[in-house]
Amino acid sequence: MAVTEEAASLLRRLRTEHGPLMFHQSGGCCDGSSPMCYPVGEFRVGASDVHLGDLDIGEGESVGVWMSQAQFEYWKHTHLTIDIVPGRGGGFSLEAPEGVRFIIRSRLLSDEEFTALAT
Repeated sequence: MAVTEEAASLLRRLRTEHGPLMFHQSGGCCDGSSPMCYPVGEFRVGASDVHLGDLDIGEGESVGVWMSQAQFEYWKHTHLTIDIVPGRGGGFSLEAPEGVRFIIRSRLLSDEEFTALAT
């Protein structure tokens, strides 16, 4: 899992304004198909959510990323990168007023990465 420098820069600004942050990817339709950024504590992670890890956004800061178990089953063989693109973010995601939205870019894991992940 990774984050682009552009997305990390935005996350650092959002963290300054909103405090510690987290992402959740539900796999639903519309807004739910994008990674949603929330202040920690504003979204309750459930027992069926998978913690994918923490993104290093620089300056000693990190942002946790969770995904619904059902969505994880589709994406468990991919390397994920959180990025931003121009456009309106999800209604409840913190980047909505910024004129950009978070997206997830993915690629298949290499054989070496898949083996390392399995161990």
